[in-house]
Amino acid sequence: MNENIHAVGILERASTSQPEPLLTPPKLEKSPAKRRILPWLLKSGPTVIVLALLGGLAYWGHHTGWTIPKFSDLVGNNQPDADDWCKEHSVPESECVECDETLLPRIESVWCRKHEVHFCPFERPEIAQLKSLPKITQADLDRAQRALDLKDRTSNNKKCTLHHRRLQFASLDVMNKMGIGIDLAGERPITETVAASGEIAFEQPRVAPVTMAVSGRVWLVTEKGQIGAVVKRGDVLALVDALEIGKAKAEFQQAFAQLDLRTKTVGNVKPAVDKGAIPETRLLELETAQREAQIRLMGAQQALVNLGLPVRLEDVKSMSLENLSKYLQFFGIPKDIVERLNGESVSANLFPVLAPRDGVVTVANTVPGDVVDAAKVLFVVADTSRMWLILNVRNEDLKYLRIRDPKTGKPGQAVRFRADGSDKEVTGELVWKSTQVDEKTRTVQFRAELPNPDRSLLANTFGHGQIVLREESVVVIPTEALHWEGDCNIVFVQDKNFHTPGAPKVFHVRTVRPGVKVDRYTEIIAGLMPGEVVATTNSATIRAELRKNSLGAG
Repeated sequence: MNENIHAVGILERASTSQPEPLLTPPKLEKSPAKRRILPWLLKSGPTVIVLALLGGLAYWGHHTGWTIPKFSDLVGNNQPDADDWCKEHSVPESECVECDETLLPRIESVWCRKHEVHFCPFERPEIAQLKSLPKITQADLDRAQRALDLKDRTSNNKKCTLHHRRLQFASLDVMNKMGIGIDLAGERPITETVAASGEIAFEQPRVAPVTMAVSGRVWLVTEKGQIGAVVKRGDVLALVDALEIGKAKAEFQQAFAQLDLRTKTVGNVKPAVDKGAIPETRLLELETAQREAQIRLMGAQQALVNLGLPVRLEDVKSMSLENLSKYLQFFGIPKDIVERLNGESVSANLFPVLAPRDGVVTVANTVPGDVVDAAKVLFVVADTSRMWLILNVRNEDLKYLRIRDPKTGKPGQAVRFRADGSDKEVTGELVWKSTQVDEKTRTVQFRAELPNPDRSLLANTFGHGQIVLREESVVVIPTEALHWEGDCNIVFVQDKNFHTPGAPKVFHVRTVRPGVKVDRYTEIIAGLMPGEVVATTNSATIRAELRKNSLGAG
């Protein structure tokens, strides 16, 4: 039994205890460097992965132009033949007119000294990209010459070589996708002008201030004396009670009565002298006194004329003294005004203030009861049917302007004026030039005459004037089609066979001589013919291609 218990104890110890290994491996401790690197890698790993992905994306975008390839490109369909592609000109090499000039032979370049352009159609009509040969007329040459003679134009450098270039599209679809627009070079009426600020003023010879020759008191202001009234020469503007007028009228009446008396005395004495009853010396004394009375009457008449009352002796010589007094009391005053007056109580000193000319009352500085004298301007009457326009012209524009020649009568240049805030344009003629430069603005004044039949122009109105230098029909293109390349002006002219099936899609680089710019159009003096097609919208894209291909070519 004890043996059995001993055996059970052995079995229990065997089941609970682990067997001892034959060889126990030694413990490996981690080094300090590894303990630092491993946590850092675990911590920075995501950042490193993100940076690597961004770098790969940037590399792909740089080499693909940031464009997503089409599905057909990804699967390999419709791939162009890499061996037949001209990378320099972006067209199939077998169709590249720049690489193979036999596809589109070049035209020999000749510099036109007269018009300062290469490939001048005026000198060589065959250069024009038209289906038929254009006919160059003398009128075309004269028009270009007038434009060149009028002003200094932007010129081209003879050494510019861009005109040798031709830019080709792989297809019409490529051109359309690039958004290249085209337009015709056509004839259009233009007006070339010199701009100047201006101010409307009264024409000085047509402005008449109205004053009194003597002192007095305003007795009446008529309807014609109101500001803005349209008057005729001789219309009564006002009545002034002036003492000097009464004295002059009284002097005239006394001289008239004295002459009448002495004339009658001579008439009565002369028969007695003929009979010998009165000595002849007495007749001579009476005749001398008669002549003195006549001279006195003439002096009194002249005094009234000087005051503005032109009394005629022929009209009053047969009047009685009573009738003459009534005649002089209202002399110069129209009947319609006299009828409104009370003749018995009205002073004989009334003097009519008359309009000196036809026109409009622009100034009215008086009212009834106002005391006036020769120093005060009562009214201003101006003829506004014609006005002056004073223009301030810059010094650099003086050489282009021409005024009316007073000797030959040759008219001056036309002037167009638009007042500020008005949509109405009026036209006049340049007639005068100042002899000095304004000290403040450093401009020179010119004067133009403007017709104003409806009196719509107002003095002291500011506005914008245009002095017309040239007005005719010229060849123009949209301004966006013209490019300045540092030493020459160029346009891109579409080849005449551009739309012919199978023909290369080419634009020729053409140097041109631009003229005046009006609105969105620019005149082409030389270099283009009407009917030629030029690139307009997004033509800067073609220009960029031109510059890219010109790098390294000097």
